Amino acid sequence: MQEHRQKRASIYREITDKIVAMIEAGPGIFKAPWHLPPGMAIHPTNASTHAEYRGINVLGLWIEATLKNYVSNLWASYRQWGSMGAQVRKGEKGALVVFYKRIEATAPDETDHERTGTLRYVARASYVFNADQVDGYTPAPAPIATFNQIEEVEAFVEAIDARIDHGHPLAKYRRVEDRIEMPDRTWFVGSNGHTAEQSYYAVLLHELIHWTGAEHRLNRVFGARYGDHAYAFEELVAELGAAFMCAAFGVATEPRPDHAAYVKEWLSVLKDDPRAIFTAAREAQSAFEYLSYLATRNDAGQPSKDA
Repeated sequence: MQEHRQKRASIYREITDKIVAMIEAGPGIFKAPWHLPPGMAIHPTNASTHAEYRGINVLGLWIEATLKNYVSNLWASYRQWGSMGAQVRKGEKGALVVFYKRIEATAPDETDHERTGTLRYVARASYVFNADQVDGYTPAPAPIATFNQIEEVEAFVEAIDARIDHGHPLAKYRRVEDRIEMPDRTWFVGSNGHTAEQSYYAVLLHELIHWTGAEHRLNRVFGARYGDHAYAFEELVAELGAAFMCAAFGVATEPRPDHAAYVKEWLSVLKDDPRAIFTAAREAQSAFEYLSYLATRNDAGQPSKDA
């Protein structure tokens, strides 16, 4: 039992350490794994099942793609590639992904699983390979982001029906007043291959993730666990949630200098608790799905990929 617990703990630590290393590698520009170049603004997807990876696995596979310079967003296990007539090249190493196995809860609550009612979900590790690591597979052409996708974001945001006021010097969600403040669209500029429109919508989606945390919505409260890091942790959730949304719409994200103040606190949280990034990714995924639900309910725009 102890050996299994140590193995599960290593899953959390391995992914967390990679994320910390990537953030620390570029402190001058505050770069993190979810700050993607335009060509990588797309969700990692299983090549066999066509299902998009979720939560922490999105971050983990973005990291692997960045470190190894993979172009494809398609991943699959060794066996899955074989079933599609492809072969993983000799010497290639797989990327870690995490899934949760459901078992009956017969013991007191522990720290290595998620609990729902009488069930608990225990973390298990698996390994997948990128399409760039295999021979004998010809993927369909990757979709290219266009301005229509930005218009799609506009329709999506309109369907959410959040109160958004423009003309403010900074982007901010005011929880007490339940409204989002944004600079005017014309104040945003493009940089590093990102258009001004992409910059604007990436910031707006970040604030919408904050908006989901209101008490009468998802009611995110982190103070009891993360203490003085609560505010920075909420920023981390918003950063991840916005990255998930941007990837769904094909909108690239880039580092934001105004978030530099949170980087040190992010690192402190991640180093103190290797499960923190998993919690943040889970909360970000919930916010992503909540916004997608609101858009669907209002019969308006949705991300081009399934939530």
